[in-house]
Amino acid sequence: MVLPSGQSAWVVTRYDEVQRVLAHPRISTDITRPGFPELTSDPDAERYQLFEGEFFNMDSPRHDFYRRMLIPEFSFKRIKALRAGIQTMIDELLDTMLSNGSRADLAEAFALPVASLGICQLLGIPYEDHKFFQSRVRTRKIEASEDMLAPVAELRAYTDAVISRAERDPGDDLIGRLVTQRVLTGEINHNEAVGMVLQLLIAAHETTSNMIMLGTLTLLRHPGQLAELRADPTLWPGAVEELLRYHSIADGPTFARIALADIEVGDQVIRAGDAVFALCASANHDERAFPRAGEFDIHRSAGNHLAFGYGVHQCIGQNLARAWLETSYETLFRRVPTLRLDAQVEDLSFKYDAAIFGLDEFPVVW
Repeated sequence: MVLPSGQSAWVVTRYDEVQRVLAHPRISTDITRPGFPELTSDPDAERYQLFEGEFFNMDSPRHDFYRRMLIPEFSFKRIKALRAGIQTMIDELLDTMLSNGSRADLAEAFALPVASLGICQLLGIPYEDHKFFQSRVRTRKIEASEDMLAPVAELRAYTDAVISRAERDPGDDLIGRLVTQRVLTGEINHNEAVGMVLQLLIAAHETTSNMIMLGTLTLLRHPGQLAELRADPTLWPGAVEELLRYHSIADGPTFARIALADIEVGDQVIRAGDAVFALCASANHDERAFPRAGEFDIHRSAGNHLAFGYGVHQCIGQNLARAWLETSYETLFRRVPTLRLDAQVEDLSFKYDAAIFGLDEFPVVW
């Protein structure tokens, strides 16, 4: 594949080969390395600078150093303890939506607030600021541009202020614990904490809201399977895994890599210095891994999907994402049994150029 910059890159699409690329210790996620895939057509564009603590784009052992600090915050046990609060949050959002009539944009009335309020509660960020960071996060596109640097800089300045406030008065939340246990003890500095929290803020927001909308659309288009889920709520966890496989909304730029050594992948040799894209959406539709991959099937055993990535860089917040999605879908369809799309599917505005695939709006009626 030739990128907008003119740079050539490998595109890896099959399930087994994508796993190999994502797990290989000699394939790097470090965006500061020379030759890392450039997703811009402007050769003079300012490159994104990797800041301290932004571990998503770091290699081991630096990546592992930061990640291990956050693992307890996203453990199965911690997320299980949060589920009651998640249920309350979602019920209150639906109370508000239902009190405003029988028609809504599900993006603004439900999906975006679930993501915003959920991440605010988790991190310890004031919800009254959600419009600010929501608007900045939603500007991210597949092709990098200088227009994207300013919103990220604004988010970084905002996160810097949040960390400073927590250093003076830490709360009982992720940021408060990170500051108390890591910053004030000298294990990491202020800027490292800013980088860690900024990446969590950005990553959690768009993925959650868009997955809620796309999943809702898919379920509305498969009424027989939706009826099964309504009749037997124990099917929801498996349905969520299938929805994640089916849509795989984080792809492309998320899984850009560069080879640090010659590596055999399938029947090809990727040379040191070559740019690589491991396409998880394609891997999740590989018939060798998922027979009838193009069909949506809530009874499929889809737990081995790659929607959250694979290897040491797989999504750290996947347990929380599952909790948000399961609770959102189950509660929405239980409380709004007559929910239906208020538009033709072909008239919906899909975000084909966004870093995270999804919808701009989602009109519904009940």
